[in-house]
Amino acid sequence: MKDPRVEKLADMLVNYSVGVKPGDKVLISGSSTAAPLIREVYKKVIQAGGFVMTWLGQADLPEIFYKYASDDQLKFIPQPYKVFVETFDVEINIMADENTKALTNIDPKRMAVRRKAWSDINHRYLERAANKELRWTLTLFPTHAHAQDAEMSLSEYEDFVFNACMPDMNDPVNYWKGVFARQEKVIEWLKDKKEVHVTAPETDLRLNIGGRKFINCACKENVPDGEIFTGPVEDSVEGHVYFSYPSIYNGREVTGIRLWFEKGKVVKATAEKNEDFLLKTIDTDEGSRYVGEFAIGTNEGINRFTGEILFDEKIGGSFHMALGEGYPESGSKNVSGLHWDMICDLRQDGEITADGQLLYKNGKFMI
Repeated sequence: MKDPRVEKLADMLVNYSVGVKPGDKVLISGSSTAAPLIREVYKKVIQAGGFVMTWLGQADLPEIFYKYASDDQLKFIPQPYKVFVETFDVEINIMADENTKALTNIDPKRMAVRRKAWSDINHRYLERAANKELRWTLTLFPTHAHAQDAEMSLSEYEDFVFNACMPDMNDPVNYWKGVFARQEKVIEWLKDKKEVHVTAPETDLRLNIGGRKFINCACKENVPDGEIFTGPVEDSVEGHVYFSYPSIYNGREVTGIRLWFEKGKVVKATAEKNEDFLLKTIDTDEGSRYVGEFAIGTNEGINRFTGEILFDEKIGGSFHMALGEGYPESGSKNVSGLHWDMICDLRQDGEITADGQLLYKNGKFMI
């Protein structure tokens, strides 16, 4: 039976998140596993007057690629993708993995070769997005694989996903507009602040946000959403941090990550599990040991870890940082083929101050 929530989500993606207009060139990308949502999104784009193209993968192809590709093939960027990045108006990306661990045993050095080769084109994508020339959104279609990672049945996970994306099923757009308004008050308070100080168990971190901009995330780019983020001054991060949640990248789970920073750069990194993968990944390129993003998660409806960063980085009461590529619209100048989000719970003995003034304590804004 057709799930009416799929059509509701498609409508929100097309008409609110990216706001497709007549004549927009729109790329729908993702996995064929998400066919029910892709069909509805495709229909909504057509109805909105967009010119649509699809770029769909198959679940087992990435594993085949990384197993057998030569270095030249790893570095190859298809010309049609370059045309898309330079000329399209919209991308709607839909994730739907059949096996989230498919790339677990791939040599991380091979992945690093590809990330480095694609760094410039990915940075160009973010530049056009920052200049409002390219609107994009990313969401997830529930699958058994994601449900298993979250330790839920498929029906439970479907409820979790749709409720996180559309907490008010009757009027999801106005719900997210309300979130935007509340978060804008925090961003206004942070305006002109310079030094941020984060403390939590095994965490004492300072970073400079002077001249940088906090971005209000309310279901435009990420669906679901609920965060504010900025790009800290690249050489400003000092101190140490312990990430209390597992950090998953390309299907590889790294737990118990501890990082030490000097002059913005990770000078020491350890992990309780998969430390070798951590060290090889953060050596992707010159920018991968620097912080591209600092963010506070605000979605109170996401209160548990699920193993999918699209949801986990929004956990209310947490903050996260991304090593590597920053978002130009935040003022970040860090360029890298890596963007790896890592999450820290602040709900017990966690605190954030800005210029010595209390902003956040035990998972709640105090202003």
